[in-house]
Amino acid sequence: MNRREGSLEADSSISFLPHLEAKIRQTHNLARLLTKYAEQLLEEYVQQQGDPFGLPGFSPPRLSLAGLSGPAPSHAGLPLSERLRLDAAALGALPALLDAVRRRQAELNPRAPRLLRSLEDAARQARALGAAVETVLAALGAAARGPGSEPAAAPALSTANSAASVFSAKVLGLHVCGLYGEWVSRTEGDLSQLVPGGVS
Repeated sequence: MNRREGSLEADSSISFLPHLEAKIRQTHNLARLLTKYAEQLLEEYVQQQGDPFGLPGFSPPRLSLAGLSGPAPSHAGLPLSERLRLDAAALGALPALLDAVRRRQAELNPRAPRLLRSLEDAARQARALGAAVETVLAALGAAARGPGSEPAAAPALSTANSAASVFSAKVLGLHVCGLYGEWVSRTEGDLSQLVPGGVS
């Protein structure tokens, strides 16, 4: 009986490794695909905002969002498990932000259904990638600490139609789209260190 149980345990561990490797590859491929989609989303967003967005030399003010910022310069120096925890937390916060941007864009650009669909897709994809990263962490025995982080509060995008408030809403949307791109790209880079063969 004990010998059989030991044999099953060994078989289970052998079959688990290919399963984990496949999950890591799948999650990395998803992150790589979303990195390309994020670039397209940012370009599409800029195209729909009008001047001065997209003009050469235009540099929008850098905004801060409660609960979410871009990857810190020190991110690369952290242990891989901690980086992946930060990736998962950021990806968990992004859907609410992207949804808020989509709702405001529906008011500002109702004739841009492709952009609205792209923002909706981005929110869903960020949620899926975050869940996949958490699954990888759990399989590695490095699950996020505690019951999970609270998602960042959606930004209060003013619904006023003054020129200043509209511009601010557009800049905030640009910032959120940029953060989405930064975090999926960072997640892809972090996951690449787990992919067998050293894919980068």
